[in-house]
Amino acid sequence: MAAGSTLKLRIEGMDCGACAMKIENAMQRLSGVTDIDVSYSAASLSLNLDEDRTSRSTVEARIRALGFIPVDPAGRTAATNDDDASGGKTGAWWSTRRGRLVIGTGILLALAYAVSLVASGWSFWAYLAATLIGLAPVARRALADVRNGTPFSIETLMSIAAAGALAIGEAREAAIVMFLFALGELLEGVAAGRARAGIEALVKLVPRTALRLRGTETETVPVEALSIGDVVIVRPGDRVPSDGTVVEGTSEVDEAPVTGESVPIAKAAGTAVYAGSINVQGELRIEITKMAADNTLARIIHMVEEAQATKAPTARFIDRFSRWYTPGAMVVSALVVLGPPLLFGADWFTWIYRGLSLLLIACPCALVISTPAAIASGLASGARRGLLIKGGAALETLGKVKTIAFDKTGTLTLGHPQVTDIVVIEGVEADLLAKAAAVERGSSHPLGAAIVAEAQKRGLDIPKVFGGIVATPGKTVMGRLTSGFVSVGSLRHAAEQTEIAEAVKARVDALEAGGKTVVAIKEGKRLIGLIAMRDEPRPDAAQGLARLRSMGIRAVMLTGDNAGTAEAIAGAVGLKSPETKAELLPEAKLAAISAYKAEAPIAMVGDGINDAPALAAASIGVAMGGGTDVALETADAALLKNRVTGVAELIALSRATMANIWQNIALAFGLKGIFLVTSLTGETSLWMAILADTGATVLVTANALRLLRLRPGDDE
Repeated sequence: MAAGSTLKLRIEGMDCGACAMKIENAMQRLSGVTDIDVSYSAASLSLNLDEDRTSRSTVEARIRALGFIPVDPAGRTAATNDDDASGGKTGAWWSTRRGRLVIGTGILLALAYAVSLVASGWSFWAYLAATLIGLAPVARRALADVRNGTPFSIETLMSIAAAGALAIGEAREAAIVMFLFALGELLEGVAAGRARAGIEALVKLVPRTALRLRGTETETVPVEALSIGDVVIVRPGDRVPSDGTVVEGTSEVDEAPVTGESVPIAKAAGTAVYAGSINVQGELRIEITKMAADNTLARIIHMVEEAQATKAPTARFIDRFSRWYTPGAMVVSALVVLGPPLLFGADWFTWIYRGLSLLLIACPCALVISTPAAIASGLASGARRGLLIKGGAALETLGKVKTIAFDKTGTLTLGHPQVTDIVVIEGVEADLLAKAAAVERGSSHPLGAAIVAEAQKRGLDIPKVFGGIVATPGKTVMGRLTSGFVSVGSLRHAAEQTEIAEAVKARVDALEAGGKTVVAIKEGKRLIGLIAMRDEPRPDAAQGLARLRSMGIRAVMLTGDNAGTAEAIAGAVGLKSPETKAELLPEAKLAAISAYKAEAPIAMVGDGINDAPALAAASIGVAMGGGTDVALETADAALLKNRVTGVAELIALSRATMANIWQNIALAFGLKGIFLVTSLTGETSLWMAILADTGATVLVTANALRLLRLRPGDDE
């Protein structure tokens, strides 16, 4: 027996959860088919296929029989004809199969109406012809549904209702019902296309070609042809073709398509750029570091598609409910038809008509689509704003969180030290900083790098060192400048070689009490100054935590750093002592998360590297990281903008999505409840019943699409 292989197809015409359920049921009845994953939001089917037991052509034939068009990943239509297809290739609505069906049934209905005006005796036969022509493809799909494991489909309900209407002589009503049903399916397809627009917009961000540099010549090549190490030229206004590193040029790059960051980011030699971002100013030469299929934007697209394919708990419940709801509704309709005439001698025509109306009202489309449409829109809305959420379950859980635990380093802080204070004992501040930077230039130590970065930021002329650098690990780094030997080192080491005034010691104590690290700068044996550094809070950390508190969520900090530093950072971002736990070993951090989790759902926010165990232990893990591999692969959500305020945006998006879902469910049930009553009292005609169901489906989908326009703060 041959090993199974993965088969992936795009399914045209699959525009609702019920459609996906039909395909899933059909695939489950085929031998050698496993790992079935159907996503209506992504219009995709993935399965493992053992072709010794079932051929690919059989799979495609089953899909076509259900009324859909299978298309392979390369875009070639797998179907040989589309007579039964309910969808069509992307294009104007009138060029699709559904569009042609609406136009055809509309013309037939208009002709039948004209016949009824001119020759009323032929009215029934004209409407009968219009009904049968419109019913034929629906009935074929209903039979295919029955054969493939979905006997209680919308097509089955429509076929029974139309046949019943014809049986009691209501050909006009039946023709109108078939036209409205075709129109409803077309509107569903249009709405589903709008819901998929979020992913399609991301796909369009990546340019198709790139300007590759070969020696002194350039050539235009497809993006897929780029290899790691290739150098490409990105001119002002062009999009970056794939992830890479700037090797020449300076510019500002708009990364909003990838991270949601609205302000262009300065780029120079050595800085990273992401596929799909836009070069705003100068020409850049970029060395490619990721293949097209593995760049950040491609991974984001893949992750959002996978996330939309996963079902949230609410969606799974609705699916289970709908499996019982539809056959139950058919039983109730049958009782409405049979009960009053058999028990009370009521008029058969009246109660058959009312039973058929009830059958149309009971169509589950609006209910089935209520949750996945909102989840898909919520996930796409988040992706546009740099909020990656890995599935409906994660999106749903975020809204239930009561406590959010933050790591300190790299999460609430920038993750690297910065110069905060310069204390001059001799000379001037600029001269002191320049001398320290000269000695530390080339150092890989974070403190040394911070000193050099501060000098460069101020545009200082850094002196030259003669004869190389002498380093004593843990104590000092020394170099010879034109003015003499200058050393940068620990205060303890400096105190061993020179006397330090009490006033200087007091200043050092004050700086260290603020969680800062202080280094001493000496020239010869003289102490000429101090430089204090600290891993500073992110600029938006205090705002982000305040926003969470305003949403009724408790924020806490869990860190392995010393208590003094932790308290200093906590004070800067607005956290109080009970909300700060310091000097935690990894197992202690896990224990703290478990304790919070026992009370209520908790989210953990970390940098996605050393916080992996804590991220996994929390109810939901959120990784900080501007598109890094770790940020994309770990945790349940990632903040590509690297902003603490993004956590509040995640919570707001989750709450808005869950509110949207319950609105959709209430809308679907509410409309059905109203028309159920009017159907039983005889005030609803057949065409009004199907219009109500179609209207509910369109309203539910339109309501879900509102999430695509959600902005930060809209639901906080």
